[in-house]
Amino acid sequence: MANTPKFEFFYDCSSPWTYFAFARAEPLLARYKVPVIWRPILVGGVFNAVNQQIYAARESMFGNERRLQHYFKDMQDWSEYCGIKVQQPEVFPVNSVKAMRGAIYAGELGKLVPFSRAVFAAYWGDNRDISQDEVLLDLCTQVGIDGQALLGAAADARYKDQLRDNTEELVARGGYGSPTMFINDTDMYFGNDRLPLVEHKLQQLLAT
Repeated sequence: MANTPKFEFFYDCSSPWTYFAFARAEPLLARYKVPVIWRPILVGGVFNAVNQQIYAARESMFGNERRLQHYFKDMQDWSEYCGIKVQQPEVFPVNSVKAMRGAIYAGELGKLVPFSRAVFAAYWGDNRDISQDEVLLDLCTQVGIDGQALLGAAADARYKDQLRDNTEELVARGGYGSPTMFINDTDMYFGNDRLPLVEHKLQQLLAT
């Protein structure tokens, strides 16, 4: 349909809030018959470029027992609401670069969503270190991808460049974290809790 809104979802699997949004975005957009353009990024690159304050804020939170306990409660509340298992992983933050380059490769095979879902679940649900090759190989087996081919792609300049380009594009368009969503290129929404606003805007656009 000519008037179908364009919807982009920039994401990194290293964020639990992104996991909650990722799990809910696809069925939400499917209800409105709006396709999702998934845009893997490296959120650390975004932070380094435009949001370095996040590191001090994260350190401050983990040093404040009251705030930390509410962070864990909030995460579990969202976990229950979304119906997905989430726990604080032992390796945090994690180096997600291979997984996110792999997501780009999986997208070329039409398997970005199942691969990314498996990465999210392994890291946030099962406390597995997604920076490790053996973990990624196992996840590839789960979703029917040649694991060695995916690891090869993660080391290939083309996929390195694409992940970097996606990350730099998000920064250039005003983004500062994950998940960041755009409707029709310029209407930006940041964060898991903005999905109701996304739905409201889609309803408005589709009603015109």
